[in-house]
Amino acid sequence: MPEPTGVIHDIGYQRYTGPRLGRRQVVGALYLHGVRTVFGLGRSAKAKIFPWLVIGIVGMVAAAVTAIRAQVGEVVMTYAQFADAMSWLVIFFVAVAAPELVSRDLRSGVLPLYFSRPLPRTDYPLAKLLALVTGLWLLLGGPQLLMFLGGAFTADGMRGVWDELLDLLPGLLYAGLWAVVFASVGLLVASLTGKRAFAAGGIVAVFLMTTPIVGVLSILPSQTANQLAGVVSPPTLVQGVGLWAMRDLLITDPDGGGPDLGPFGPVYALVAVALVAACVALLLARYRKVAAR
Repeated sequence: MPEPTGVIHDIGYQRYTGPRLGRRQVVGALYLHGVRTVFGLGRSAKAKIFPWLVIGIVGMVAAAVTAIRAQVGEVVMTYAQFADAMSWLVIFFVAVAAPELVSRDLRSGVLPLYFSRPLPRTDYPLAKLLALVTGLWLLLGGPQLLMFLGGAFTADGMRGVWDELLDLLPGLLYAGLWAVVFASVGLLVASLTGKRAFAAGGIVAVFLMTTPIVGVLSILPSQTANQLAGVVSPPTLVQGVGLWAMRDLLITDPDGGGPDLGPFGPVYALVAVALVAACVALLLARYRKVAAR
């Protein structure tokens, strides 16, 4: 009889006997982890520096605007104008947050683990996109709530508080528009490479290098080209939609002028919707391709 060639050792592993959660819980966990990642929560102190530096800057601006209003008794910046003024910071925030959400997973090769059942291929990018949209909306909307509290305490009675609330709601919607457009573009660019530095550079390039094109189109002799110039760059596209939908909240000075959209305000809105839809479709296609490898 042959001698045994191996021994099975019991090292204490046990079968999992707890509840097996489904698709909703997996997506929810991905989303919550993504929101934490956007703000550097649960990561090293180094990873928290830039997100919270940006949060501190926008918070200080909101506090300063609120304090000045309390002193002079006049609105120095509307909620919608605040979102416009902070848009340049949002670009760099996206350039850091989007690669952390998706590029790290691409580089480390953990996507096959995510794509094991019960998580469909589309749920992963959509959860990451929703997390980034939430983070950007909180970045712009949180300081607006601070401004609202300051305005509400200095308002004249409940009627003044109600009027302040009616001013806040369009500002929060406008912040949501910034968040959706910037997150869609930024996450798509970040999903193309596993190297975070390349992804961050690509995101900044997409947002900033399209701006000179707007400048060139805006000085052409054609009035139509001038009025449609803003559609070629995501920041000016969002601003164009805002001017069309809430011009009185963005330009409070009747003599202040502002970009002339002519009759093309609805075109800006349609282009914004088309841009977001195209980015989401390409993002889903990208992860179908990754999953097929």
